[in-house]
Amino acid sequence: MTSISKTDIELAQDGDAKALENIVRGVQDQVYKLALRMLADPNAAQDATQEILIRIVTKLSTFRGDSSFKTWTYRVATNYLLTARKIIANDPGLSFQMFADDLLDGIADEQNAAPEDHVMLNELRLRCTMAMLLCLDREHRAAYVLGDVLEFEHGPAADVLDITPGTYRKRLSRARARVQDFTAKTCGLAAPNAPCSCTKRLPAAMAIGRIGNGPSPDLQDAPRFSEIQALASQTQSDLTAAKLQCATGPLRSPKDYAAQVLRLIEAPS
Repeated sequence: MTSISKTDIELAQDGDAKALENIVRGVQDQVYKLALRMLADPNAAQDATQEILIRIVTKLSTFRGDSSFKTWTYRVATNYLLTARKIIANDPGLSFQMFADDLLDGIADEQNAAPEDHVMLNELRLRCTMAMLLCLDREHRAAYVLGDVLEFEHGPAADVLDITPGTYRKRLSRARARVQDFTAKTCGLAAPNAPCSCTKRLPAAMAIGRIGNGPSPDLQDAPRFSEIQALASQTQSDLTAAKLQCATGPLRSPKDYAAQVLRLIEAPS
């Protein structure tokens, strides 16, 4: 999150349009990244980002500095992602078994595996690691994204979710165990003998439009697929899942929402 000065916050609370614009522009990338990791859908993440930024602007007067502005921003964003009716209605309700069955449906044999197209393989890898988290319920997903993906300390993460540190630690531990177990059993990047590998899954994913069709996360600054393979092979097994989940690059917002959000706020009802 871009550093936001106390002066900007105070000016924005007094209605200064330029300060409001600076705040929106300063938080939009991290709000988008959180939304994308919670929803695993670039279109849905963009819609959610706009709604969250509107909430941040309209609720800014309630910020009193009891926590950091970063914690407050993530609290507003996470609360929306956990409670908005639209988000709840569109949650796929996946389980790890359902996801494993889907991955293995159409797995190619070695002879028909995809060539080393690192761009497509990287997109598949990223979409798969994101979709995997949909197998967690929203509360455990939020705990995992904050702790192991965005690397929050336990105290601030608990503040974001408005729960005790002890409750947060339990949620993160349960979520981490489930993601690690699934990754170790299923993902060929984590375990060479696992049933699914990106090269074997890619032909089916392309055939059914899972990748290469529609908007995809920004991979411009993400590690190359070969780098991820090397990273996974050199990482302790209990850390591999988290390393793979974090190997995304910055996932910047595809839009500059500042002017758009301010127009929506100022529009007559």
